Parts: sequence; C-alpha cells; structure tokens
Amino acid sequence: MPAKKIRVEVFDGGGSRYTITFEGQVTREKALHLLDIVELLGGMPNVNPSENQTIFNLSKQDKVRLLVGRNFPIVWFSSKDVQNLYEKELKEPISLSTVATYLSRMAYRGILSKSSASNKIRYRIITQIAKEALNLAKDNK
Repeated sequence: MPAKKIRVEVFDGGGSRYTITFEGQVTREKALHLLDIVELLGGMPNVNPSENQTIFNLSKQDKVRLLVGRNFPIVWFSSKDVQNLYEKELKEPISLSTVATYLSRMAYRGILSKSSASNKIRYRIITQIAKEALNLAKDNK
C-alpha cells in the first residue's frame, strides 16, 4: 500500500506561503498539531467579539460560520451547541431552528459533514485534510 501524503498550504498576513506535507499515517494528534501551526501562521483568524467589533456588522449566518470555525475545528457538534455558544459569546438570542437551517445549508454546500442517528444530528467541519483523506480512501477502493 503506498504511503499516504497530505499537503496543506497556508498564507500568512504578509502574503508568505507555507507548505506543510504529511506522509504516512495521519493521526488525530498530527491533525491537531497541524491546526496549531496553521493558527500560529495566521491561517485561522481569531474572532473575539470583545476585541473585534466588526463581527456585529455580519449577518447571523456569517456569525454562525465564524463561531463554528473557531470553536469546533475538528470535533462533532450539534445545533444546540452552536446556539448556546452564539448566545453566550455574542449576547444576542438566536432560535434553534435558525441555527439548524444555517448548519444544514453549510452541510449542503460541502462546508460541514452531517451525521444523523435517531433524532440526533451532528455536524463536523470538512477540512482540507479530511477532504484529501476522503479522496485517498476513494482512490484505494
């Protein structure tokens, strides 16, 4: 079986490009380490409403997308998790049905992966690593 290879490119605020390549087995620990590196290089913006007032000028859907990207980069989450986070961090109400609609749209657009098991719908961000791993799995079949 050939070695698995995943390449990630990150651009920092100054326009520099960094290329990170994994070869071999990609583990959760390696993926977390990669996300730490990406964040250090400025590839994942840290949006904190108390520090950045521009978030309040965004639409609710954009706010949900930013909160999901910042708080759930590699874990499964529910609509209720996002609703609680939204109301806690932004101090404004949002209905559960609104959150569920936005997450469903994000899943339809290929931003999120959706898993359903007996009335419990969970979502997870589809990262470039996950997309490439899915492509590798398809190629190996």
